[in-house]
Amino acid sequence: MNANTHRLPLSTQAQPAKADRSYRLRPQGASRILSSGFEAHTEVGPGQVLLRMGAASLNYRDLLTLQEPASEGKSLVPLSDGAGIVEAVGAGVSQWKAGDRVSPNFFPEWTGGRFSATYLGRALGGGQTDGILRERLVIEASALVAVPEHLSLAEAATLPCAGLTAWHALFERGRIKAGDTVLVQGTGGVALFGLQLASAAGARVIVTSSSDEKLARARALGAWHTINYRHTPDWDRVTLDLTDGRGVDHILELGGPDTYDRSINAIAPGGQIAQIGVLTGFASQPNILPLQFKNASINGICVGSVEQFERLNRFMAEKQLHPVIDQGFAFEQVPEAYERLRSAAHFGKLVIEF
Repeated sequence: MNANTHRLPLSTQAQPAKADRSYRLRPQGASRILSSGFEAHTEVGPGQVLLRMGAASLNYRDLLTLQEPASEGKSLVPLSDGAGIVEAVGAGVSQWKAGDRVSPNFFPEWTGGRFSATYLGRALGGGQTDGILRERLVIEASALVAVPEHLSLAEAATLPCAGLTAWHALFERGRIKAGDTVLVQGTGGVALFGLQLASAAGARVIVTSSSDEKLARARALGAWHTINYRHTPDWDRVTLDLTDGRGVDHILELGGPDTYDRSINAIAPGGQIAQIGVLTGFASQPNILPLQFKNASINGICVGSVEQFERLNRFMAEKQLHPVIDQGFAFEQVPEAYERLRSAAHFGKLVIEF
């Protein structure tokens, strides 16, 4: 890191006996600071599992959580995405044993079926519930999925949010099939998972970015075509030209107000736009009337369930897919990982190894 780079404020505390290293977002005035410290050991209750965390990864959401106004007196362990090894199980747990490699689901309570708004407040590492950036974690056994054998814990730690979001959008709701065309916006975590998963399913993928270097790397990952939207702002017209005027079958809408109208223009009749991101803000008010005359649709996507996560992992194993990791950081380098995320210079996921 450049010496002149702004560093995330970090406070520390002394280590007590029988405690594990952790990070918390602690209120400081109206804002939050990242604080390293220690957590007392937690007993494993019935139906629960004790994990020794091996790796975690960051998402754009983690920047938003850091920037939210601080709740009065409330400090929270950040991050939703991680993977670890089972150390102990509570009474009544039969599906896991010591030594198993597992990942917690982003929504611990969403095991399957339809989504419920009650799950939002229990999302790991958000504004209300502790996350996984700590050496040990006690969690419900039903919230866990097995790590695919071909993946390291660092690779598996990238899947719970970004990987599952792309899977949910394209496979669970989108019902993607070989020969479909897909457009993904940018080269962040969800976008690259969308590229990898869709390509493995036999779809043709168009990737947009403002970086020619990142677009070259996307082509190396299997992108059918790439568009630099800084050089070619009307990427929707290019997309229509590439598809002989028809448009694409699937769009991972990651931009927000600055991209939505172009996505609606670029979607094919009967196509599906997966509403995922807010990179240019939350005040999106697109003209959705064209969707009616295309019989196209918008699917709101908010990560996924444990059952969906299991299907994603089976697909990853079947296709022997490996997540793209931009850089790894030691547990002591969490502030540097946040700054790398803030810079938006990364290509792929940022991982913290414990």
